[in-house]
Amino acid sequence: MSTTQSIAVLPFVNMSNDIDNEYFCDGITEEIINALTKINQLKVIARTSSFAFKGKDIDIREVGNQLGVQTILEGSIKKSQERVRITAQLIDVKDGTHYWSKRFDRQLTDIFDLEDEISLAIADEVRSNFGHFEIQERLIQRPTNNVDAYQLFLKGRSLQLKWTPESIHEAISYYHQAIALDKNYAKAYYANLQCYGLLAMWGYIPYKEGIDLAISNLLIAKELDTSLPEYPLSFVGKFFWEEWDFKNAYVHINKVLEINPNHIDGLEAMAELFMALGFFDQALIYANKLLEVDPLSANNHYTLAHIYYYQRQFEKALEVLNYALTINPELELAHHLKCFCLIWLNKESDFREFTHGITLAEEKRLLFRVINEKHIEVPEELIEKWEQFGNTKTMLVPYDVYILSNSSHQELAFQSLRELINQRRGQIINYRQEPFLQPLHKIKGFKDLHYSNLYLSDITYEKEEEEKSASTVLDDGQIATLREELISYFKEEEPYLNQQLSLKFVAEVLGLNTNKMSLLINKAFHANFNDFVNSYRLKYFKTIALDPKNSHLTILGLAYDSGFNSKSVFNTYFKKIEGVTPRAWMKSNLS
Repeated sequence: MSTTQSIAVLPFVNMSNDIDNEYFCDGITEEIINALTKINQLKVIARTSSFAFKGKDIDIREVGNQLGVQTILEGSIKKSQERVRITAQLIDVKDGTHYWSKRFDRQLTDIFDLEDEISLAIADEVRSNFGHFEIQERLIQRPTNNVDAYQLFLKGRSLQLKWTPESIHEAISYYHQAIALDKNYAKAYYANLQCYGLLAMWGYIPYKEGIDLAISNLLIAKELDTSLPEYPLSFVGKFFWEEWDFKNAYVHINKVLEINPNHIDGLEAMAELFMALGFFDQALIYANKLLEVDPLSANNHYTLAHIYYYQRQFEKALEVLNYALTINPELELAHHLKCFCLIWLNKESDFREFTHGITLAEEKRLLFRVINEKHIEVPEELIEKWEQFGNTKTMLVPYDVYILSNSSHQELAFQSLRELINQRRGQIINYRQEPFLQPLHKIKGFKDLHYSNLYLSDITYEKEEEEKSASTVLDDGQIATLREELISYFKEEEPYLNQQLSLKFVAEVLGLNTNKMSLLINKAFHANFNDFVNSYRLKYFKTIALDPKNSHLTILGLAYDSGFNSKSVFNTYFKKIEGVTPRAWMKSNLS
């Protein structure tokens, strides 16, 4: 279901001769997405879901339906030597109307101002067409004064987003090159921090080495810029995953979301935090928010399924997982969780088919048996194997602990679990919620394994106010006065006949900022800016269309004379208001 104040930015098409400029186009697209997410009341689809349509020829209306948005931004980029040309157009997915388009031609050195200009123009057009929301004066700040460093950063970012050990190593090399050109490039240090942290946690570089490198980048980055969401986010991994300090993790996730309420990593971290604590109602709020802005992310669907799983809603979890695996069949954690759901649902045939020929098949089948057949003895040789090779240290999920917990070896399972908790190992953070570990809850000492320092009473909720900014507050008296001024201006000056009339222009005439002007029209006329202006244009059109003196003019010519600047916009608006096409209306009224 789409909302009117919503947009998806599709990947800009590379129109340059050099195929290597693909990274530049993708980077610019992501920057515009990130800029638009700073507008609180505008739903902006995240990069993962928008980029799912890259290179695909799909009807815009279908794209809008899948993403749940009313507006699509598409465009192209041509970079040639030191110049860049960006063409952008906004499309109403309801009927495919192109209601705004513009070409921007600039020096490459002006790229950050250009990104900001495009983002602000897009936001203003969406607001003018679909209703009021407040827009900041700037959406993009200059991250570096070195354009070459910026291009190297974008190359690194494009590689990092492939999320493979090899691509992340390559990304680091580009981030280092960017830093070599600009020692004050804070975002490059934060990017390095994330990459080193991931490689360390995944086990692709020695843990201490990776963490030390991550910390060294953090120490530099925080001296350069603490206003970026990357700053508080860099502490989340440390407090949450490394130390299980849930209270401090919660504080820093909140700081991320204060900077950007739609920050994907921040939303995911909050869902994961509440899940680990068993605060499922709160976790679901953030999981659903994730899916609202990033509906085609397999990982986000996995997060939602995980919550259902811990709530013992196995059928529901399985349904979500099946969808996640259609998006990304290679998502390993989703494979494990689907196995677990099939086990608890005792779907033996589905389980055998799904686990055929996959890793840890022996452990998975044994787990199925100990849960569903009961009184199954764990082979001694398997226990010896686990003890000898320490498989829990390499297993993504601890099948050995799960199996032992549901057998006659619960004390051994408890010892292994305690060791994993002391090591603060990965998925075991959810041990209190895990159904496979339920038998261990009765063992003396289970409650003492780890004490959370965050409670439901510590969680605060911001009271959403209708208008948060003082810059847009208007009382009833002001609205009434300004309403009459606006009506008088439109009646006497007929500004609607200007095809390029903008919200900014009208705001300046009445001595208001654009946010206040948008709010006024929304409150006083229950309309967006374009509908308000077009109502005057339509009334004028109907007057001149019935005047015999204009019988020699075409319908489109009359529409342009009335201030409409697009045939599709005119036809769409006319039919929405009158219920018939302009031609049918003319025929009916002139006969």
